[in-house]
This record gives sequence, C-alpha cells and structure tokens, in this order.
Amino acid sequence: MALEKERVFLLPGEYHVSRRECEIATLLGSCVAVTLSHVDKPCGAMNHFLLSQANNSEMDKGRYGDTSTKTIIWLMQKIDPDITNFRAGIYGGAAVISHLTSSPGEIGTRNIEMARSVLKAAGIKIIDENVGGKLGKRIYFDTANGKVRVKDIVKSGEAAKIAEKREKIATRNTRVLVVDDSPLVRKILCEAINSSPGMEVCGEAGDAYEARDMIISEEPDVVSLDIIMPKMDGLKFLKKLSQHFPTPVVICSTIAKDNSDISSKAKEYGAVDVVDKDKLEIYKGLDTLKAAYIPKIARAAGRTVRKLTFDK
Repeated sequence: MALEKERVFLLPGEYHVSRRECEIATLLGSCVAVTLSHVDKPCGAMNHFLLSQANNSEMDKGRYGDTSTKTIIWLMQKIDPDITNFRAGIYGGAAVISHLTSSPGEIGTRNIEMARSVLKAAGIKIIDENVGGKLGKRIYFDTANGKVRVKDIVKSGEAAKIAEKREKIATRNTRVLVVDDSPLVRKILCEAINSSPGMEVCGEAGDAYEARDMIISEEPDVVSLDIIMPKMDGLKFLKKLSQHFPTPVVICSTIAKDNSDISSKAKEYGAVDVVDKDKLEIYKGLDTLKAAYIPKIARAAGRTVRKLTFDK
C-alpha cells in the first residue's frame, strides 16, 4: 500500500527537510521561505525565517535567513552531497510592516537579499521567485516535483491588522509599558520583563497622565496597569483608553482579586487580562512573579483591541 504523502506546516522560525514526497506549507508576510528541491529525487526542504541575519548572541538559527538557509542546505547535503543537484525558490518578503522601519519594505527586502546571497554563495541555482509586493502569501511546496503554488492573502481590514501585529511582534521584542505609582514595584516588574526572552520595557509611568503621554510616544504592544494611583485611578484611565486609544492592557493590582467586582469591571472596560498583584509575591524573588505575570503579558501583546463605547 502506498504511503500517504507527508504534510507539514511551518511556523515562523521553523524549517523542514523530507527524504520522501511531502507537501510543505506556510504563510508569509515580510518573512521569506527558501525551497530546495532535487533534480532526480522526491526530497526537499523549506524554511520560514523572520529576519535576515543573526547576531552573535542569538542561538535560534531558524529565525534568521543566513543561519536557517545554510542549515537546510547542509541537511539536504546529508541526502545528496552533490550540491549541483539542488534547485531553489524564494518566496515572500512583502512590505506589510513597513511602518516599523526607516524605509518601506526594509525587512522584507533584506530577507530576500539574504536568501539570494546565501544561495549564490553555495552555488545553488534559483529557478523561481515570487517576492515583494504588499500582500502576504500562502506557499505550498511539493517535494515530489519541486513545484510551488503561491496564493496571495487578501484579508479583511480586521484580519490584516491582527496578522500585521503578530508579525511585527515576531520580528522584535514585545514592548511593555509599566504603569504603577510605586517606584519599587515598577523596578521589580521591569526586571521580570527585561529578563524574559523576547520582551523589553519601553517605558515606566507613575500615574495615568504620564502613561497617556508614553502610550502615544512609545506605542507599546501591551500596558501593565495598576489601579490604585494618584490623580486618576487605573479603571478610569482604562475606560478612557478603550474609548479613545485602544491598547492591550493587563491590570496588575492588589485589589483585582479573582472573580471580584473590580476584576469584572476591568474586563468590562477593556482589560485583556487581570493579575492579582498579591499572588505575584514580588518581594520574594522573580520565580513566582514571572510564572504568573509574564505569560499574561505575552498573550495580551498579540491581541488586537477595538474601541469601546460606554453608557454615560
């Protein structure tokens, strides 16, 4: 009985090499995928990388065009050492997150150029490209014949915003604004965030008015917000934020107990999640704090929140 064809879906930062017939698929925005096929054998490889070049401290080789592409070439040579038998394709690199960079499409363009450079240095012929543009792409690579199907992704406005946000966070650290009236608490929360992989504090604020200015200037991915603060309490500020400048917010407060009226009101006013600050045991070290706090910050950062309206 013939074996069913293997099917693999790649997430950002992943790659796959198959010795037999296989369909490898992925979704691309500014990210790039390189495919490698064999002239005679039904084997092949594909990657999905986010940024062009790794830095010396980064060990996640799947995320970067130089290390990821060199890795799949090396793995394919385990199947056939003769590199002249390989053919390559390059896909993706659209200008879908250009507002993050100094020039339109910079991330995508650099990814494309890196793929070309690594393949050229290896002596592998590029037989197909579908790169650039402003739309994301669905990629389906059949290792049996080396053919690639490409479908443009035309999203609704809301879906496009969600996809864009997730991709931009995937290509850099999650940026967190910490709002708390206690300098000591801010220091501890900031330490927990900055010591967590893929996260960084983009600012601190001691009250709602400082927070308002920093949200506008820094555009954080998520705000950690206390409730008991001078000038304006956190719930009132959250309500205004949800009405006029919606931003993912995680409430972190000693009065936000599980299933309490305060916790329910925070979610009604637009909070993505709520953390009881007492449970973090913030003065006893970072272990409990990071286990209970950081995952909620990470999940909230990937959310897209809408403007809310409230009865007077």
